[in-house]
Amino acid sequence: MDKLSTGAGSAAEQGCYAHSLTARPREQWQTLEAHSRQVAALAGQFAEAFGSSAWAALLGHLHDAGKSRRAFQAYLAHANGLTDEAYDAAGHGHSGVGACWAKAQWGPVGQLLAYCLAGHHAGLPDWSDGQTPNGALHVRLTEERAQLEEPEVQAWLAAYAAALQLPRQKPFPLTERNLAFWLRMLYSCLVDADFLDTECFMDGVRAQARGGYRPLAELAERFFAQLAKKERTAAQTAVNQVRAEIRAACERAAEWQPGFFSLTVPTGGGKTLSAMAFAFRHALKYGKRRIVYVIPYTSIIEQTADVLRGFLGEESVLEHHSSFDPKRETQQSRLAAENWDAPVVVTTTVQFFESLYACKSSRCRKLHNLAESVVILDEVQLLPMRLLKPCIWAMKELAANYGTTFVLSTATQPTLTRLPETREMMTPALRLYERLRRTAWTFPQTAERQSWEAIAEALQRHEQVLCVVNTRRDCRALYDLMPPGTIHLSASMCGEHRSRVIAHIKATLARGEPLRVISTQLVEAGVDIDFPVVYRAFTGLASIAQSAGRCNREGRLSEPGHVMVFYPPQESPRGELRWAEYATAELLAQAERPPLDAPEAFPLYFARLQARAQTLGEAFERLLMAEAGYGRFQFREAAAAFQVIDNSSESVLVRYDRGEALIEQLRQLGPKRALMRQLQRFTVSVPRERLKKLLAEGVVEALGPGLYAQAPHDTLYSEAFGFDLFREGLTIEETIMV
Repeated sequence: MDKLSTGAGSAAEQGCYAHSLTARPREQWQTLEAHSRQVAALAGQFAEAFGSSAWAALLGHLHDAGKSRRAFQAYLAHANGLTDEAYDAAGHGHSGVGACWAKAQWGPVGQLLAYCLAGHHAGLPDWSDGQTPNGALHVRLTEERAQLEEPEVQAWLAAYAAALQLPRQKPFPLTERNLAFWLRMLYSCLVDADFLDTECFMDGVRAQARGGYRPLAELAERFFAQLAKKERTAAQTAVNQVRAEIRAACERAAEWQPGFFSLTVPTGGGKTLSAMAFAFRHALKYGKRRIVYVIPYTSIIEQTADVLRGFLGEESVLEHHSSFDPKRETQQSRLAAENWDAPVVVTTTVQFFESLYACKSSRCRKLHNLAESVVILDEVQLLPMRLLKPCIWAMKELAANYGTTFVLSTATQPTLTRLPETREMMTPALRLYERLRRTAWTFPQTAERQSWEAIAEALQRHEQVLCVVNTRRDCRALYDLMPPGTIHLSASMCGEHRSRVIAHIKATLARGEPLRVISTQLVEAGVDIDFPVVYRAFTGLASIAQSAGRCNREGRLSEPGHVMVFYPPQESPRGELRWAEYATAELLAQAERPPLDAPEAFPLYFARLQARAQTLGEAFERLLMAEAGYGRFQFREAAAAFQVIDNSSESVLVRYDRGEALIEQLRQLGPKRALMRQLQRFTVSVPRERLKKLLAEGVVEALGPGLYAQAPHDTLYSEAFGFDLFREGLTIEETIMV
């Protein structure tokens, strides 16, 4: 890395500062030279993992060149109560100078770097039009170019010419298809370095609280010691014997070269710990820096994080998702969530993939920490079908050029045809599906739909039974027909409520007491409950298999548990749920096919499902690849298009338990960060059209822009079933949320 010039025109001599400190003399402010040098060093260090150190360092040197402007220095003086007659309260922007200089100096290559430089505060911009036309890069490169003519800017750039040299070598073959992703990773290095150095100067106490995690090697030693202890004390059952064999196979596979791995194990086979065993062994052998465990539902992420904490320690697992319990949050974990610098991260599919296509600096700063990592995608069959192509493309790019190893973990392995070779860790010789077969599935003989009254009558014949349905409306309709004591579980209940209900279900089952539960599919993935009988509304084959995983999970029954599939009164809502139902129906109607609970059936099912699903792959190629040769990317438009969860709903704060007091604090104090973190446990998703009616009725009140809460003294939230969305009824499409 070239050293910054300290000759004539240096920062000290020009009196250029990057950051000020309130009520402190200028001598204690951070000079622009020091900030630029330190950001360059940090960004270069972050980019070493993908061979782009010199490129990231260059961005660090150049990103704040605009702070040399007289207008910006006058702004700093004015903000600190110092007289500066040059200050006119306008025109002190600084991020465009580096972008304009790079474009003028290096042409097309400089135009590429300009995305990172111009957006290092506001986010990666679009080239033109898009989400924010007034902030489009091509507009800024024209309108802000005049700032390069300011004498102070010219002096600064001349003084630092030695550091502002274009690197000679590219990190790997850059093409029209991977340029945008490389820029996004460089941007991540730059903004994280900028945040960290600014924090170090402005708030040393906060900066000191970062890090301090145990090394991955030390965590691995602790993990395997705990795992050995667990296996020694576990009951000597056939299921536990198979689980031990699965873990041993994963550890053997960890020796294989990095890339894509699949872990296909029936539900209840211990995938979580086996996948982590692979990840630790693989990371230590190949020098991977962290393990990222990705889970589809926030409703089950807490359970997985708790399991890992039991093996690694409370302080060694970063849990990052919207419903994280603030009572478990420490300053260290809060800071690590900003950039994922912890050795073990547990997060959601939404957080992971939306970050890969995000444009905001706050969401992108973590991305560089995915390089040289092991990423476990749990329940990979739940990747959104309509976004499958861009999801797979991002995974391929991370594996090919950023040293990321992926583990695709599920009981129902999808066929992801666009991925390179994916090596299965489980050999046919293990006969897992045969040895772990604990259930018998019964499908309806005809396509005749049953009434909820008939299903309720059938469920009441069993003392312990789980029934899984497709929508919140279905869950409520069936629940209302069940006798007292039946448990309702759906996304109509806030996160705090759901956690308590799941804990109650586990405790009741452990005592062997009678229990009937009506749930949406949120119970399917990773919720460790064990019923002797499970009913499942007709749906996608993968979901049926996941529901079956809640039946005779530990193999304690003398006979296979019963999984009864039935046709509910109405077909699934339009979209992915209906595609899944049709794909299962087609497979069921096929004369020559394997049994639907056999592993060979799932590739056939997913082939039909993917054929039905319409992806946005072509749109992302247009926004991020098609015109890459001209350096014309639409980063913000792509980020807006890539929404894993349908954004047609809004979150409403509910007065469940502590939610009542927290909402009143919000009314008095406003949306403080710590308070909003606590309130995330007390939110329910409500369709926008329904929300309008609730606001008009006074049942919900607006506490600020985009901030809604259940009104005081309203009784719409029930201890039994959560937020009552069905007083006047919704269309079936409005109740897809599980």
